[in-house]
Amino acid sequence: MRRSTRLGALGVLVLLGAGCGIPAASDVRVDGKGGAATGVGVVNGGISEPPTRPASGSDNEAFVRNFLSAAAGEPDRAYERVKAFIAPEHKHRLQEKKGSEVALNVVRLREAAVYTLNSDSTTTVKIKVQQIGVLRANGTLAPPVATETEYEFGLRSAALNGGANDERAGLYVLDPPNVLLLSDVALRQYYQAESIYFWSSDRTRLVPDQRYRPQAVPTERRVNEVVKWLVGGPSDWLRPGVVGLPDRTELINNATGGDGRWEVNLDMSDDDKYGIDQLITQIAWSLGDLPGELELKIRNNALPVQDLNERRSLPGLYPDAQSPQRFGVYEGAIHPLDFGTELSGAVPLAPEANRNIVSADLALASEQRVLAAMVVTGSSGGRHRLAVGTGTAPVSVISRSTTEYSSMSRPVWLRAVDSRPGRGLVVADGQLYRFDEAAKMFPVPLNLPAAVTAVGAALDGQRVALIAGGQLYVAAVNSDGGGVSIGPPRQLATSLTNLTAVDWGREDQLVVAGSARQPAIYEISVDGALETPLRTDLGAKVNHLTAYPTNRNVRVPSGAYMYEANGVAYRSSPFERIEPDSVRGIAPVPAGVRPSNPSAPFFLY
Repeated sequence: MRRSTRLGALGVLVLLGAGCGIPAASDVRVDGKGGAATGVGVVNGGISEPPTRPASGSDNEAFVRNFLSAAAGEPDRAYERVKAFIAPEHKHRLQEKKGSEVALNVVRLREAAVYTLNSDSTTTVKIKVQQIGVLRANGTLAPPVATETEYEFGLRSAALNGGANDERAGLYVLDPPNVLLLSDVALRQYYQAESIYFWSSDRTRLVPDQRYRPQAVPTERRVNEVVKWLVGGPSDWLRPGVVGLPDRTELINNATGGDGRWEVNLDMSDDDKYGIDQLITQIAWSLGDLPGELELKIRNNALPVQDLNERRSLPGLYPDAQSPQRFGVYEGAIHPLDFGTELSGAVPLAPEANRNIVSADLALASEQRVLAAMVVTGSSGGRHRLAVGTGTAPVSVISRSTTEYSSMSRPVWLRAVDSRPGRGLVVADGQLYRFDEAAKMFPVPLNLPAAVTAVGAALDGQRVALIAGGQLYVAAVNSDGGGVSIGPPRQLATSLTNLTAVDWGREDQLVVAGSARQPAIYEISVDGALETPLRTDLGAKVNHLTAYPTNRNVRVPSGAYMYEANGVAYRSSPFERIEPDSVRGIAPVPAGVRPSNPSAPFFLY
């Protein structure tokens, strides 16, 4: 006899245990750390390792959830933890790997698992998955290697002699997949997502690189893990835009310390004093908010002790992104948007430059310079040109592209921390272009299989997000030598489909518009592994999206984004429609005349 049943989807478990009822369409930012499961250890108040095999008893669904969590934790014991779930007679079917070869296939369940009870009292389990990536021993999530969209395995009672199911005995896995599987729910629950930093290719700023540290790693080993990550170099996709540590750099013994004093000993050349000074700053930033002092030694030669917080406070590592101002387009001109107590400034364009605008990106550069990039109407209906102006406000001199296009995305500036000339990116007729302050446009080769439709730039100016063919990509920017080149794009897995717009909401998170059976906006990590619904009831496709990015210099949470769908503009925090009465500096609308809708909102910072 075979009986199929469908139980609740494992994917929704990420929202369980949060302790409050947050609707799917809420603007509340979900932290995403689920409640503690039974049978796990705790380190520093957080969940350290997943439940053991017997913890779920004979509950099929709980057992499978725990099986898809078993690999979580320190890599050297991953196979041991997973094999504890596998029936003794089938343990050999999971072939072990050692050391740096240990890798976890991170998957997202597409729908509820299907459990079929068989005539021999075993159960067949089928799970449909999306391959997210490969979690390596060095904490990076590499692109997926496996192509399977479904896994099937069996369950049997662990009771002796095949007797009746015994709640205390629990269950075993039969015919296991020959890979270590880890659900995205377990990744969120048993790992700490962290940013380490590498210097940009021109060594002017620090660029974040996403890593995952098992919660089981105690705090006293955190410095050692971070330094090993830095020595190992950046993630593959980020490598074209940053520089790693000098070749043949090695960690001498383990980083040691405690009670606010940490010692790191490296085998590397000490000829480049400036490079060593930058390395100290790099380590300080990569240690997050860890307080205390760092003593760096180069081949056992100690350097002056450095205060970590002082190193993290050095100016110029990020462009200033504080006090954002909201603007939007109303009847072809940029206007400030007024919302209560928020800062609202004047349009930094002269009136003669503020005409025929479709969308825009205004940025504040060093020495109070304004960078203005605008899509403006062309010489005929439906055609567009790029207009660029720079200088102190109000900017009056505007250059325009020589070519007109049938479609153009919102332009974005690649922000810099110095006074170099402004450079930006824009999509026109399915091709990505870089532009300069004279509005000259140069095609950027990407080798993508479909036309590009949207681009967003990180605050550091060294990373971009792209949408091409409805898929999401990230890529590194190399600006060394005064030019701009884009490294090979990495595609990110997401449960959203038919993506239409993207921007950077945090240094490690993207805000993305697409479809989750209906138009929706999600927050997605820079590697695609972690996603949180922000709004799922939009009702119409999003054609314009902008976000205010938080970073290490902006300590307060933001989560602010604005978008346009079906000709209507909205804002978040709180979520509401942007009405004409929020647009400053427009003439009163005569009685009986319907006012125009504000469009293409954006942040100036």
